[in-house]
Amino acid sequence: MAGQSRKWMIVVATLWIQAFTGTNFDFSAYSSALKVAMGISQVELNYLATASDLGKLFGWSSGLALLYLPLPVVLFIAAGTGLVSYSLQWLVVTSQISLPYTAVFLLCLLAGCSICWFNTVCFVLCIRNFPINRSVALSLSISFNGVSAALYSLMQSSLSSITTSPSVYLLLNATVPLIVSTVVLPPILLQPSEDLIELSPRKASHDTHRFLILHILAFFTGLYLLFLNSVSTDSSIASVILAGAIILLILPLLVPGVIFAREWAQKNIYSSFRIEVPDTPPLQSLIFNDSDELNMSLLTVIERKKLAMLGEEYSAWSLVAQPDFWLYYTAYFCGATVGLVYSNNLGQIAESLNLDSDLTMLLAVYSACSFFGRLLSATPDFLTGKMNFARTGWLALALLPTPVGLFLLGKIGSKEALYTGTSLIGLSSGFIFAAAVSVTSELFGANSIGVNHNILITNIPIGSLLYGQIAALVYDSNGTRYGVRGLVTVHDSMVLCMGKECYAVTFLIWGSIACVGFLCSVILFLRTRSAYAEAARRRQALVDFSLFLD
Repeated sequence: MAGQSRKWMIVVATLWIQAFTGTNFDFSAYSSALKVAMGISQVELNYLATASDLGKLFGWSSGLALLYLPLPVVLFIAAGTGLVSYSLQWLVVTSQISLPYTAVFLLCLLAGCSICWFNTVCFVLCIRNFPINRSVALSLSISFNGVSAALYSLMQSSLSSITTSPSVYLLLNATVPLIVSTVVLPPILLQPSEDLIELSPRKASHDTHRFLILHILAFFTGLYLLFLNSVSTDSSIASVILAGAIILLILPLLVPGVIFAREWAQKNIYSSFRIEVPDTPPLQSLIFNDSDELNMSLLTVIERKKLAMLGEEYSAWSLVAQPDFWLYYTAYFCGATVGLVYSNNLGQIAESLNLDSDLTMLLAVYSACSFFGRLLSATPDFLTGKMNFARTGWLALALLPTPVGLFLLGKIGSKEALYTGTSLIGLSSGFIFAAAVSVTSELFGANSIGVNHNILITNIPIGSLLYGQIAALVYDSNGTRYGVRGLVTVHDSMVLCMGKECYAVTFLIWGSIACVGFLCSVILFLRTRSAYAEAARRRQALVDFSLFLD
């Protein structure tokens, strides 16, 4: 494997890493089993869910590790951490060992931290190999994290003839990421050199077309998982569907394969007929100057205290002094984080509505819709030059389905409302998860993304704790309140609440919080749209100039 095809192998590697390392999305599938095995309350279970998110507070450690360790070593440290954490939790759930609550809390925290390390590896690979098309590369890579729950659900269903215990999720979480890390190691070790990464404007445009093909393929992968997951209850059928999903994940290899074939043909067949015309040096420096044009850091906005320029590098201290950052932080905190907490509580929500048998399908629906949302986050990149709409505006539009879905759940609470609300929340949060990486690099600098994005996602553990605590308190209070009427069963320190009332108030509170996030995202859009418009104008001027020289 040589030339440009190597970096496309890197894309495929990041897709596989993301697809099989989103182990935090299946927490709700085994949370009830963990609750019973440890004999804990809903509030204590919520703290364990929060612990996984707290691992994101230590996401900066992966960036620090990359300063001293090779990237493959960082990848396997992440896999090893997940192996230890989930294996010990599996032993607890299967009653083979007994651990104190604090130890399990720390294991959940380690598991969450390992996911951050996997994500950092993928971010670095995408940015390093696609400096011009990094936004679309990141959105494609991150989107595959949204199919993790569906893939793990299929794996669990395919093993149902052996065991139906939810604990199998923990065993899969421990082993699958390690296996995948081993499989993707060769292309990571054979990354292309920097001279093969830099592209002329014309070749960069070709890359965009290839990314479009991969996005279309990813879209069909999501459709496949969404519509066939509902018939995967039988182990043999689930195995066939899982095999089909694996084939769809292998198909992106056709892109580097075709590129390699073209390179070979050009080198061995057409080389004697080809005249090499070097790019004009002034144009190369104009396009590839990362600090000036690629990041569009010379764009100014007249209004005082608004975003001064797109792509300017902000240190951590200057970042937290920016009003735009706090609008962005609040929008994420009140939007995507609410959706994440909803997914963590999906198992208890389904159980309270007596829809335990629908949990696997609900997880698949959330996962698939989150996946489609992540794919849609690349829309601004494919519409460049046709429709110049600020990415922060797309962010505001993407946040709107979350309060709609939550209010629907709070007012109706039926099975149909649960599926509809789950779809809307998954679509919304998925878009924000993927778009946030690009928004952070555009607003606050691509070179500082490792630090700045980790500062942004500190809202996740805070929101997980706050929103999860609200849900747990409402759940337990309804269990106590309706105990006389037979809507609750008390077993030791556990409270089991059944009925719409268990989460209705929680949904309304979460929906109101999401409205605040939507308002902040609209204000952020109004404050940054001038900078995005100027960025689009300058980008088009660069394209016109390159075409003129060609």
